[in-house]
Amino acid sequence: MSPGKADYYAVLGVFRDASQEEIKRAYFEAAQRLHPDKNVAPGETELFLEIQQAYEVLSNPKRRSLYDATLPPEIEANPVVKYELTFSRPNLVKLREPQLLYMLLEAGPREEKETLPSPPLNICLVLDRSTSMQGDKMDTVKATAIQLLRSLRPEDIFSVVAFSDFAEVVIPAALNADKKKQEGRIQMIYPSGATEIYNGLKAGYQEVRRTADPSRVNHIILLTDGHTYGDEQDCLRLAEEAAAQNIGISGMGIGSDWNDIFLDALAAKTGGSSAYISNPKDIQRLLVEKFNALISVYADEVLLEFERREDVHINYAFRLQPDGSSLLTDSPMRLGPILRDTPLHVLFELVVNPSALQAEKLSLLQGSLKVSITARPTPVPPIRLNIVRDVCADPSPEPPPTRILSALSRLTLYRMQERARNAADAGQFDVAARQLQALATHLLSKGEHDMAKTALFEAEHLEKMHAWSASGNKDVKYKTRALLLGGSKENAK
Repeated sequence: MSPGKADYYAVLGVFRDASQEEIKRAYFEAAQRLHPDKNVAPGETELFLEIQQAYEVLSNPKRRSLYDATLPPEIEANPVVKYELTFSRPNLVKLREPQLLYMLLEAGPREEKETLPSPPLNICLVLDRSTSMQGDKMDTVKATAIQLLRSLRPEDIFSVVAFSDFAEVVIPAALNADKKKQEGRIQMIYPSGATEIYNGLKAGYQEVRRTADPSRVNHIILLTDGHTYGDEQDCLRLAEEAAAQNIGISGMGIGSDWNDIFLDALAAKTGGSSAYISNPKDIQRLLVEKFNALISVYADEVLLEFERREDVHINYAFRLQPDGSSLLTDSPMRLGPILRDTPLHVLFELVVNPSALQAEKLSLLQGSLKVSITARPTPVPPIRLNIVRDVCADPSPEPPPTRILSALSRLTLYRMQERARNAADAGQFDVAARQLQALATHLLSKGEHDMAKTALFEAEHLEKMHAWSASGNKDVKYKTRALLLGGSKENAK
């Protein structure tokens, strides 16, 4: 291939051994992003023509074979994203029982991040306006929504849906709308009715999808203070549909009466996050922080696709930053976003069964990382993964790397509260209390005295009342989750 000539595989964002189906899918995704009818930015018409040319060559087996013969050796380093894997130990040991191995993935932008513009937004606020939201909560929500509206850039799209037992599109998704008129419509939101999240979520999804564009950060922010009843599965199915459209969902719960398990699951379907707002005065801060995080997105989605094997499986996965969240372990795994100033950190717990340890080397995981960068007009080449570890007769004397120890130390606190919660849900209140007492001890050793007091109070409450206090389980869960963000924010190498 002559110097300066485009690599057609890189243009489409596929591996050189991609199937015809993968090439076809990549072409349609790229063409949708760059079609001249939708994009008039300088240079994008030329990019669209280049993508067409790449597809014409690679979709024809004979032309593809001739083209492949002109290619230089494939370069493994990704030109856009850098990543690093750190393991809890350098090798696996031949044992007759399953063993755990921890793996920390760090992924961040390469130096070109400064040359890419901040992506435009397509954001919908889905606001609970049920009767329980009256008072300070609704006043603060409306004031914050107006603040966000005023902070929009000309290229941003913003919509607002209010819901109770029915949904209303308060501000339809549109560019360059009359902000004074929109502010007035927000001020007219009044609390009434019950909480049915599906109605609001569906209306918000329809607004975002109507103006969805691969070059935008397309996201729904759901804010509620109550339980929804009977429509949880509909909401989760809608989240799966949103994920397929690259539309993220983040949830925020106010007070103690909302279902955090449901909101976590809803967000996890799309790689989004959930947050706990214990006091209405924190609504403004957390909403503004979320909005600013979306503006600072470098890669709006990182997917881990991998081949499943029976003797090695991902037992647990947790995103440590840019925000803490348990991840679904099915392939593809939605790992979440990479921010411009905050790389993505995910800790994996792998279980390796004895049957996998017959050879001297073990391929733990085969697959790829696929990254979506909205501000980049062409697809990002995927990163091929083939994670191999040595298998030895004896364990290595090397201590675990500091990065792994730090990540495990922070995650241990969160998992202790998980075990306490699971025990309480199973009616084992004495076990749950002991878990919280142990958690308090660990928190004290780290200087987290207020959190330790909260854990001890909840342990006593579980022993006496066989129930959490009104906000106890959320206080413990989200405060230990917040500690996960206290780790190092070094750039991935």
